Amino acid sequence: MSARPTIAVVVPCFNEEAVVELFHDRLAGVMLPLGVAWTVIYVNDGSSDRTLRCLEALQAKDVHAALINLSRNFGKEIALTAGLDHVSADAVIVIDADLQDPPELIPSLIAEWRAGYDVVYAQRRTRDGETWLKRKTADGFYRLMQHLGARGIHLPRDTGDFRLLSARALSALLQMREHHRFMKGLFTWIGFPSKGVPYDRARRKGGSSSWTYWQLWNFAVEGITSYTVMPLKAATYLGLLVAMLAVLYGGVLIVRTLLFGNAVPGYPSLMAVVLFLGGAQLVTLGVIGEYLGRVFNETKHRPLYWIETHRPSRLMPHDAGAASWQATGPDVT
Repeated sequence: MSARPTIAVVVPCFNEEAVVELFHDRLAGVMLPLGVAWTVIYVNDGSSDRTLRCLEALQAKDVHAALINLSRNFGKEIALTAGLDHVSADAVIVIDADLQDPPELIPSLIAEWRAGYDVVYAQRRTRDGETWLKRKTADGFYRLMQHLGARGIHLPRDTGDFRLLSARALSALLQMREHHRFMKGLFTWIGFPSKGVPYDRARRKGGSSSWTYWQLWNFAVEGITSYTVMPLKAATYLGLLVAMLAVLYGGVLIVRTLLFGNAVPGYPSLMAVVLFLGGAQLVTLGVIGEYLGRVFNETKHRPLYWIETHRPSRLMPHDAGAASWQATGPDVT
């Protein structure tokens, strides 16, 4: 680490016109007094509002700002990866633009990094402005993920993408180029010394969340299937359980036939057994299909994203380029 470290901040943006200027003002107010060389990389993920124009204006007036405009909406995980691909710094900080995660926590993250931690994650104590249902489902998701992780991998509870990564942690992270990306799981998978910094999550300062409950459900499925193969094991155990129940029920039928004769089974019980077995089979096939679909997508070897415009910061114009990663495709400027 250099005597005057370089800090890069990566901010994925999707329809954030109402808050991105306020975010940049608060970020600059935090970073300037630190006395470090810094840059912020905004990634416009196919926004349909005036977010791109706002970012272009910020990039034009502030030498610290860089802009990556993706060719379409690729999703937050890919947009975040695009920003990280263009980082050349001693450490990188990932944060959203909605100001629910306060930029004022960044000095604490940097302090822990200076103390020797490669990954410093912000851990939520409270979640202001969120409904009871969203808080409970989020808590249940994190509890589930803690128990589904592979041996030695434990996803921290109440932790989003807001965190700091050292240069070597970032280098390790960028070597994983899968398309189905659950970044919280990838941050944990790379290991390295890590520490959490607690904070209180605030309300959005402008606009509204683009996440619906259906999208959150799909995100949870994506996270689980990308993070662990436990659902496949659960399907196997379900099949074994059904087989054992079938053997036991078969034994009951044999004993009953020997003792009481061959009675014709009733229609309701027959339908119950058929529907139960059919449901178990369909659930198992669905789990297998989820993983098979991911294998199918990975075997295509398509680029993770395409860049329509890349404008490096004027303060540090020699940032890393996506062309260094064959999987991302060239920049189009």
